[in-house]
Amino acid sequence: MAEYPVTAATSPKRHRDRMRYDADTVHAILDAGFMAHVSFTVGGRPQLIPLAFGRDGERLYLHTSSGGQLALAARASGAEGVPVAISVTHIDSVVLSRSAMHHSVDYRCVIAHGPLVHVTDPDEQLHAYRVIIDHLVPGRADDVRAPSPKENAQTTVLRLDLDQVAAKVRDHGLAEDPDDLDLPHYAGVVPLTTTRGPIRPDRADQDVPPYLATWLGAS
Repeated sequence: MAEYPVTAATSPKRHRDRMRYDADTVHAILDAGFMAHVSFTVGGRPQLIPLAFGRDGERLYLHTSSGGQLALAARASGAEGVPVAISVTHIDSVVLSRSAMHHSVDYRCVIAHGPLVHVTDPDEQLHAYRVIIDHLVPGRADDVRAPSPKENAQTTVLRLDLDQVAAKVRDHGLAEDPDDLDLPHYAGVVPLTTTRGPIRPDRADQDVPPYLATWLGAS
C-alpha cells in the first residue's frame, strides 16, 4: 500500500499540513517505536494503556494480560473486535520560543483507528509473539523458548489491521512571531535522541550473540 486513505478518523481539524498518509512514513515511525498507547472505552469510561507491539506488514500485534480490561473487552467483542485508537510517538526536540505560547516539540506520531481483535489461532499467536519480540530486538525471537501453555492462558494476543491510519510530523523547529525576534529571551531547539546503553548481562560468562551485538552497534 503506497498511501492510506484519508478518513474522518484520520483527518484533523488543524495543522493538516503536518499529516502524512504514505505507508513508508507510517511504517518507519511504527518500526522505530517501542511502546504503543491503546485507548478504548469500557462501560462508558475511557481507558488508556501502554503495550509492547510489533508490525507485520499491514498488521499490528500486541499482547496483554488475559485478566485486563482490554483483553476482556476484546474477547467479549468476538470477531468484530473492540474499537480502539493506537498511538506511537517520538519526541525529536524541545522547542524553546521567546513566547510562552510558541513553546513546542518536534515530533513524529502515528495514530491508527479500528477494531482490535482477539487472536485465537495458536499458529498466529506464536507468530505474533515472534513479531513483537523481533520488533524489540531483530533476531531475538530465535533465541528464546516458546510460551508455555500456562503463559498462553495468562496472555491475550491482539491484532489491529492498518486501515485507518496516518502520521503527523512537526519538524520545523522555531516558529517565532516577527515582533518577538528582538526580545532578549533565549530561544533555540534542543534535540533529543534515544540511545542504547552498555548491556548488563544476567551472567558474566555469557557471550553477546551476534544479532544483539549488531543491534547494539546500530544506535
